[in-house]
Amino acid sequence: MTDQFELNMDEYLPLREVVFKTLRKAILTGELKPGERLMEIHLAKKIGVSRTPIREAIHKLEQEGLVTMMPRRGAIVAEISEKGLRDVLEVRRALDTFCAELACERISEEEKEALRAACIDFEEAVKTGDATVIAKADVAFHDIIIGATGNERMVMMINNLAEQMYRYRFEYIKDVSNRERLIKEHRVLMDAILKENVIGARDAAREHIDNQEKSILMQIHLED
Repeated sequence: MTDQFELNMDEYLPLREVVFKTLRKAILTGELKPGERLMEIHLAKKIGVSRTPIREAIHKLEQEGLVTMMPRRGAIVAEISEKGLRDVLEVRRALDTFCAELACERISEEEKEALRAACIDFEEAVKTGDATVIAKADVAFHDIIIGATGNERMVMMINNLAEQMYRYRFEYIKDVSNRERLIKEHRVLMDAILKENVIGARDAAREHIDNQEKSILMQIHLED
């Protein structure tokens, strides 16, 4: 863990929310590693705040499944487990394939242009080599497909799962060997949606998640 976290201040957010977002980002990007203890005094000093917003942030992170409370150890960063991975990606696979199908049927010309641009932006992001930048571009690409469904309930459901999904997405993107494959998968998925090829889009979305699952499972087993 670094000596100091960068506290991303936002004049429109209360301090407890800023601290929460700072710690969540540190967990999602691996700066705070799975199994690492979250000691309130230590974190308060690193971030430069009192213990109260730290305690509140840890409680919210526990509710999101990013922190686990352990007897005699206190709060620790939740492990990335095979069960957790399968559970999250099982949901994401179902939602992403359905979104791809609906997008084929409902996507507007304006959204098609936005999808083309997002695909290019992702490829440019890959060139930076920065996993955080790449992950942000990946989210933007998929958000256009989700938005193209025109289903507000779908968007809400996916947003509620966003943080859990992002953690595994980031683990996948961190592995440099996966990035060229991601570019190809995005192109295949985009082409199918632009051609309104429902079966092709559904299959591309499923393969996209299947490859992510295989890659992260391999990482988990290598670490065991």
